[in-house]
Amino acid sequence: MTLRPVLIALSASLALAACTEGKGNAPKAAEPRTVLVQPVAFEPRSPSRTFVGTVRPRIESDLGFRIGGKLAERLVQAGDKVRAGQVLARLDATDLALQREQAEAEVRAATASVIQAEAEDRRIAMLRREGWSTASAFDRQKAALEEAKGRLSRAERALSLAANSLDYAELRAVADGVITAALVEPGQVLAQGQTALRLARLDAKEAVIAVPEALVDRVRGARATVSLWSEPDRSYTALLRELSPSADAATRTYQARFTIENAPAELDFGLTATVAISDRDNEQVARLPLSALFNQGAGPSVYVVNMADGQLALRPVEVAAYESRNVLIRGGLKPGDSVVTLGVQKLDPSQRVRPVASPL
Repeated sequence: MTLRPVLIALSASLALAACTEGKGNAPKAAEPRTVLVQPVAFEPRSPSRTFVGTVRPRIESDLGFRIGGKLAERLVQAGDKVRAGQVLARLDATDLALQREQAEAEVRAATASVIQAEAEDRRIAMLRREGWSTASAFDRQKAALEEAKGRLSRAERALSLAANSLDYAELRAVADGVITAALVEPGQVLAQGQTALRLARLDAKEAVIAVPEALVDRVRGARATVSLWSEPDRSYTALLRELSPSADAATRTYQARFTIENAPAELDFGLTATVAISDRDNEQVARLPLSALFNQGAGPSVYVVNMADGQLALRPVEVAAYESRNVLIRGGLKPGDSVVTLGVQKLDPSQRVRPVASPL
């Protein structure tokens, strides 16, 4: 009877020991796996290309006198802004004034001859009606009258030419613009049409660049923006106006001229500009390493990590193209998503991970 309590106590001790041993050998929870992640950023599939150019006027005119003569004065300097019709320079007009006075005298003399011939014509006509004049005298007087009228017409045209020549002694601006070159000095004798000043118009401004042969076709249909080195934070839309049909013999590049839309007045000629060229139908893609792509027969996918709790999600994506080291993703991701870039074959959507940013 005394052995039964001892057996009961021993059984309880063994059971308690077994429970204690079982609790000490329970499996520990798995540590989160460390993975490299990269944020998703969409960018143009074809990167834009930039060229260095200069701001130039669309129209730059060489101005010269329409007659020859001695330059009396030049009223502008290089860099001066001028208005349309403003006098820029003058020739010595002494001889031209004398020519106009001579032409005026010729007009007065021819006018007097016409008056006299008309009076004589009326007298001959009256005498012929009364029978005191012959037909030949009447015809001679008619011819004399026509000749006098012809001399008057020539004298009037000569007066117009002399007046025009006197007016041509003043060189005027043909449009609003800025003087970019002054090539003559007072006292210099100029030939007819010789370039005296160079005028750049202000109504249209362009950016001029040199394009390599390999990019000529891309430039023709591209979208362009212009920014200045002196004002890099501001850009202007530009349109291709002219592309040279032949390459420069020395540089083997093609000159392209882009019209700057809504160019401000303070955009001075000669400023250095950067012209950025991008394709008009350039789609937006996300560029990821090839190692981020997961595909086991169900289509391409990537693992997206929730940065807050480390939870994985396998998300199908649309691939635009493959490169040597990268894959271009067209759809299935959003900007800012964190994508696992390495070891995706060993991951499972149910496990949690510890994300680490990939080194750039």
